[in-house]
Amino acid sequence: MAVADIKPGNVRTWRKELLDSGTSEVTAAKAYRLLKTILGTAADDGAIRRNPCRLKGAGTEQSAERRMLTVPQVFALVEVLEPRYRAFVLLGTFASLRWGELCALRRCDIDLETRTIRVERSLTELQNGALAFGPPKTDAGKRTVTFPALILPALRWHINCFAQEDDDGLIFTSAEGTAMRRSNFRRRVWLPALDQAAVPIIHFHDLRHTGNTLTANAGANLRELMLRMGHTSPRAAMIYLHSTDARQREIADALGDLAASELKRAKSKRSGTQRARRRNEAS
Repeated sequence: MAVADIKPGNVRTWRKELLDSGTSEVTAAKAYRLLKTILGTAADDGAIRRNPCRLKGAGTEQSAERRMLTVPQVFALVEVLEPRYRAFVLLGTFASLRWGELCALRRCDIDLETRTIRVERSLTELQNGALAFGPPKTDAGKRTVTFPALILPALRWHINCFAQEDDDGLIFTSAEGTAMRRSNFRRRVWLPALDQAAVPIIHFHDLRHTGNTLTANAGANLRELMLRMGHTSPRAAMIYLHSTDARQREIADALGDLAASELKRAKSKRSGTQRARRRNEAS
């Protein structure tokens, strides 16, 4: 359709047809937001008088809660993995790195002494099946991430045993020593390991969700989460700032301890004042 011919009724019909065809609410909301942005530009340019995207709530979606593993489940999974992929899973979890970022890491990107990873590029599989290295999808994706000492021995061992030679050598490769392909990894390594470890069936990307949630529960604030995740918008980071029941109890207990301490201090001060007053009266 010509932009000028798109009316609010057309937008409603288009969105309904999307949902009726089986398109998820999340995808439909993203498509609606894109259309609204396009038509908003058209209105700003004077091509149309008014943006026809006026459906309240159509651009808002409630994404399903991603499944995540517990820390013991992560290590149970690592135990059954082929040794070549153990550090890959640990780093994906505890450094919150994306698949493409992990696959593009080179020796020169990792400093084992400071436990830092410099994320400067990502591996992408093109529609024709070719693999290409390029920058992260956003400027914020270029970042330095610190990983915990807990996984340092596994990463050091992996680099010594499996990483390609030279500073530009890839840290993680397939069994054939080439750049990794997501589909091959999922079929040959990931799904069998999930089954053997008897943990929930999750996507590899859900390890990042696990790591982000652990980071938030460890006390990271919004800005720190955004930096670690490589996001410019707080929207994604906000997802991980939800509180668990256990965390709520910890907060309540800390609040109670603080209140008790203040009461004790106040009572002590009153008692001291009363003792001083009695001494003055006695004299």
